[in-house]
Amino acid sequence: MKIIFRGVVQGVGFRPAAYRIATSLGLSGRIWNDGSDVVADVEDGERFLNLFLQNLPPLAHLDEVIKIEQPSPCGHGFQISPSQRGSSGMSIPTDIAICGDCLEDIRKGRRSGYPFTSCTKCGPRFTLLNSLPYDRSSTAMKGFDMCRECRREYEDPADRRFHHQTVCCPECGPSYRLIGKDGFNIPGNPIEEFAGMLSEGKIGIVKSWGGMHICCTLDNIVGLREWYGRKQKPFAVMVKNEKSILGYGVPTEKESENLRSPHRPIVLIKKRYSDLTELISPGLDNIGVFLPYTGVQHLLFEHLKDDALIMTSANVPGEPMILDDLEIMEMGADAYLIHNQPILNRADDSVLRVFGDRTFFIRRSRGHVPSYIPTSMKGSAAAVGAQENLTGAIAADGKIHPTQHIGDGEGVGVVDYLEEAIRTHIRLLGCRPEIVAMDLHPGYTNRGLAKRLSEEYGSAVIEVQHHWAHAASLMMDNDADSVVALTLDGSGYGTDGTVWGGEVLSADLSSFSRAAKLEGIPLLGSEKALYDLRRLRFAIDAMNGEENNSFTESEASVLMKMMDKSVKCSSMGRLMDALSYSLGVCSVRTYDGEPAMKLESLLASGKLISGFETEISGGEVKTADLFSRIDKSQKPADVAYSIIYNVMRCLTEAAAEAADSDGIDSIGITGGVSYNSVVCDMFSEIAKGSGHELIFHNNIPNGDGGVSVGQAAIALKRIQ
Repeated sequence: MKIIFRGVVQGVGFRPAAYRIATSLGLSGRIWNDGSDVVADVEDGERFLNLFLQNLPPLAHLDEVIKIEQPSPCGHGFQISPSQRGSSGMSIPTDIAICGDCLEDIRKGRRSGYPFTSCTKCGPRFTLLNSLPYDRSSTAMKGFDMCRECRREYEDPADRRFHHQTVCCPECGPSYRLIGKDGFNIPGNPIEEFAGMLSEGKIGIVKSWGGMHICCTLDNIVGLREWYGRKQKPFAVMVKNEKSILGYGVPTEKESENLRSPHRPIVLIKKRYSDLTELISPGLDNIGVFLPYTGVQHLLFEHLKDDALIMTSANVPGEPMILDDLEIMEMGADAYLIHNQPILNRADDSVLRVFGDRTFFIRRSRGHVPSYIPTSMKGSAAAVGAQENLTGAIAADGKIHPTQHIGDGEGVGVVDYLEEAIRTHIRLLGCRPEIVAMDLHPGYTNRGLAKRLSEEYGSAVIEVQHHWAHAASLMMDNDADSVVALTLDGSGYGTDGTVWGGEVLSADLSSFSRAAKLEGIPLLGSEKALYDLRRLRFAIDAMNGEENNSFTESEASVLMKMMDKSVKCSSMGRLMDALSYSLGVCSVRTYDGEPAMKLESLLASGKLISGFETEISGGEVKTADLFSRIDKSQKPADVAYSIIYNVMRCLTEAAAEAADSDGIDSIGITGGVSYNSVVCDMFSEIAKGSGHELIFHNNIPNGDGGVSVGQAAIALKRIQ
């Protein structure tokens, strides 16, 4: 019988596991990688399958098993045959944290202290893959020949490194070296010396899987912020073990499960307040923590007295993570722990937070790529995403594959990185996009890439409105055909030329309509109003006919003249920015989402008070007037909660009415504002009696990182 296995079947010890089952049953035949599939030709195929499917490798995942009856091979034993270049697809697992067995290996024996130790159950996959089938020659290990002892393990069916393509040891594998600020190698054990320099208060950069990290001890945070020019944005903390987490935050059981998972994401947990944690995440009530996932990270803690390190992606702010060993020296750190294994696919750490039983991905990347969202739609498509928190997506063979997190489109080199990631996925999937989707905004930097791909493949190109793509991503995340969605974020280009971001959209994958929106606020000076929050409040005061003393008389005169000429913004993100400024939470935005993020801790401690009720008039939720009712005698937390609650009540009730009118079962919430758990709780509370199914994100990022999936789904629908 010939058996074709499809799914995550390469780089997981699939063929060795099949070999052991077949030989235990005394069956003859062979098994081989055939492009992205694994194919077996085995006698008594049913008996083989019955036992094999009960004993699949832990990292394997089967999408399909195809059985073809044919003459059985005759008794020459069972063999693992050389790979062939056949089918295309994503058949490898994500990068998986070093397993317990390999951790033991780096503490004793011939791999003692060796950070590149891995086996068929763990280690990097996607970040070191060049092409399929998954053989050593197709990975970053191509230039490292196995020594005699590693070869013995590789060929021993009883060894857990049997046919492990990246098997290596200190004798034959990659190695680290430590480089000082002057560019010269520092003698001694590189990892031990690097740990010592961190303990002395130095700032270091360490090369790992998929990229590099800037790191320092927690008592050097102030120095790091000054050196890196990152005054307020929170840093992620890598903690030694689960016990150490409790010194910095209080995770729920679901958060702990994510922290322990082999994907090892950064997880936002409730912060344990102290002067130190406030330095780590200023003004926020959560803190991002993660556990070590590479050998070098575990070994660093072996040589450190500290139980935690700041670990943040090594890049010039706004630009992609640096991969080049020479280019990284321009960062000006005190020390560089660099290895000589190429990084073929960069991938930042994934970041998530938990809401109830749902997982909200802020950044879906290392440990969660490759992955896919199933769809019944046929054909192939490419999508280039939005502008901030960029991802791309490729649809092929009934699956939509998002790329890893890319970055912000305005940054130098970001669109190049997006193109590299999209082309890698196209190559691995072996597809030719029939249609390419891009955002409606005429100024987005990645539109040129969409047009190039369209010309190259002779495919159609379509524009997709930003918030429709958000709604589509929510549908794909919940396998829904239609939805009435609250699409709440900072901004997106609307079909009427204004800036949207506080919309109620009734949508399917073919079309959408706007059922309600927030009142438009003029963005005085356009982009300037996103950072100088005084301008938002000035516009609101002008709408209310009230005086504003934040500017000089001449400045105010200029701003007043801009009121009628400035683009209007119906954004929930901007509303929260204005509220954050008005309540003294945040006066200047220094990073994306800062004012609204800092407002969340205030919302969490507030309660509903009277005086901030509002209404929908002409399909518009009135918001400007709410600011004229703020009284200094009221608690800021109660004001914040009451204003946002009443706005959410209007939007949610409008969504329920639209769903009733359009015969739609589901109402949901999406967009960057939906990361705010208080806002989601409000939505749940208000909507629970509406009779509709409430849907949230779970696998696709709520924010702009999910836009590409929505674009790809809409593009696929267009060609059906």
